[in-house]
Amino acid sequence: MRLRNVLATVTAGLAAATCLSAAGPAAASAEPAPVHACSPTVSLDGFSDALDKTTFQGTFVGNLSALALDRHGSLAALSDRSSLFDLDARTLAPRKVVQLADENGAALDSEGLVVDRDGTRLVTSETEPSIRRYSADGRILDRLPVPASLQVAPAGRATSNQTFEGLTLLDGGRTLLASMEYALSGDTAGTVRFQTWRRTGGGHFRPAAQYAYRTDDPILGVPEVQALPDGRLLVLERGFTAGVGNTVRLFLADPRHATDTSRVTNLTGQSGVRPIRKTLLTDIATCPTLGATAKQPQPNPLLDNIEGMVVTGRSKGAYQVLLVSDDNQNAAQTTRFYRLSVRTR
Repeated sequence: MRLRNVLATVTAGLAAATCLSAAGPAAASAEPAPVHACSPTVSLDGFSDALDKTTFQGTFVGNLSALALDRHGSLAALSDRSSLFDLDARTLAPRKVVQLADENGAALDSEGLVVDRDGTRLVTSETEPSIRRYSADGRILDRLPVPASLQVAPAGRATSNQTFEGLTLLDGGRTLLASMEYALSGDTAGTVRFQTWRRTGGGHFRPAAQYAYRTDDPILGVPEVQALPDGRLLVLERGFTAGVGNTVRLFLADPRHATDTSRVTNLTGQSGVRPIRKTLLTDIATCPTLGATAKQPQPNPLLDNIEGMVVTGRSKGAYQVLLVSDDNQNAAQTTRFYRLSVRTR
């Protein structure tokens, strides 16, 4: 199936899966659905809590940290407890689950996911950190080299549980990019590193350029990145304040003229380093609630711990983007899918 057809199938399926949340009883009307604007460039088309606190084949369906589009039209959803689900594009219902592990059979803190063009799964774990290639049935095929500075201390300068969160393919699939969640020791707080690898053939990758990205606030981390066809990135920034709730913002970022920081030991705002340029697309708190409820204080009851993002297609000049929240298997949080339309011009 051609990629264009895959995107069309998935976009139509996701629209059907979330339309009740967006339109409610009015969905049966012949009137066009209203535009639920979050900002001049982003609208919320619907949300779904259908998978919240459910199980599939004895596996808890939650802790979802990443989404990816499968070449066959399914959605792959990654749990940070090592479960990799295939979801039905129309209903979001799980159809398959595979348990992942490291070379010793131990569970991963799996956070980032890419489905490569040959169907293999590239998966990050933020404990070492690592990126491994898995077959569709969960066998380890390869492990990518990680620059020493990005490894968790004492081997490197990263902090455990603050490493590779986002993962995406760009440059026509020739370049893999992983985003660190927070700054390395010695770098200015709020300045995170985006590491790339170049494809060398046979599914292998070698480390390449690295870039600096500055979050709006040092308390915000980067849970996800997604490449657009023109080389730009959609970047999520996220944080949590007890008693207040989550902050989740969506940015358009351009790494194409940023400085390669792979040889820069400390990023401290020096004038010779050009960070990735970015533009705010929306703060999710400004989106309409569409009847959403929250189990804990939030600036907007629609909000939760959003971690996963995938571009599912393009329609009428806007990218169709699906987000998912990680409920941490916590009664006070929700596994929620969000369907956005995002314009980048």
